[in-house]
Amino acid sequence: MLELICPICHQALTNLGQQWRCDNGHSYDQARQGYLNLLMVQHKNSRQPGDTPAMLACRQAFLDAGHYQPVSETINRAFLAQGPGTLLDMGCGEGYYTARLASVLSDSEVGGLDISKDAVIRATRRSRDLRWLVASSARLPVADASLDALLSVFSPWSWDECLRTLKPGGHLMLVGPHADHLRSLRAALYDDVHATPDLLKEPPPELQVVSDKTLRYPLELEATDLANLIGMTPHSLRSAPDRQRHIIETGLVGLEVAMRLVILQRC
Repeated sequence: MLELICPICHQALTNLGQQWRCDNGHSYDQARQGYLNLLMVQHKNSRQPGDTPAMLACRQAFLDAGHYQPVSETINRAFLAQGPGTLLDMGCGEGYYTARLASVLSDSEVGGLDISKDAVIRATRRSRDLRWLVASSARLPVADASLDALLSVFSPWSWDECLRTLKPGGHLMLVGPHADHLRSLRAALYDDVHATPDLLKEPPPELQVVSDKTLRYPLELEATDLANLIGMTPHSLRSAPDRQRHIIETGLVGLEVAMRLVILQRC
């Protein structure tokens, strides 16, 4: 079971039916959809943090169409080989990767966390058996050294929080874009294609890289899928609408998924 802690005093939370309470008297009601909101107002970066409802809808439609299923299957195989007892997906979004991972890790306690309440509500519709949390990856509401594994797919993370919550020998998997990821789309949307930031961002010495691979495969998308792909990313907000329409209407050749998957182990 995930060992949840109070976001105010960091004491252990005890489940009392539909309420969670710590020894200092702080209590949190579980929503009727099944999720638990542990995101304090002072820790929000906006009134409604996270992806917009439109972005979430596009992402759910795109992922449910199976276009990133090879990514999900690669993640699943990696964690199946490890067999973690407890795993938390940081930035789970609407729960696609989390729910698929939980379905193959039948002996593991899997939870998903996202800063967007709208995303987590969508995630609860995938499975009511998982622990879904509204919280920030910068302040993970779980006890010190209580997790066997952490996952981040295209989401932010905190090195300090990963070190605090992972058990010795625990694993962190980071999944993010390689420099070639969707390059033809970016080239069609912008005059200049910016460099992709390094996924690792100088990991601390307590986390050692044990695997670093890139998954590549071509994408051939119809207009609806292209619209969802653009709509689920910040490109929908940053690029010119006329360029987006042109791509959707005319199609795009040479589109390639290039995802980097890095596994680090806690010393």
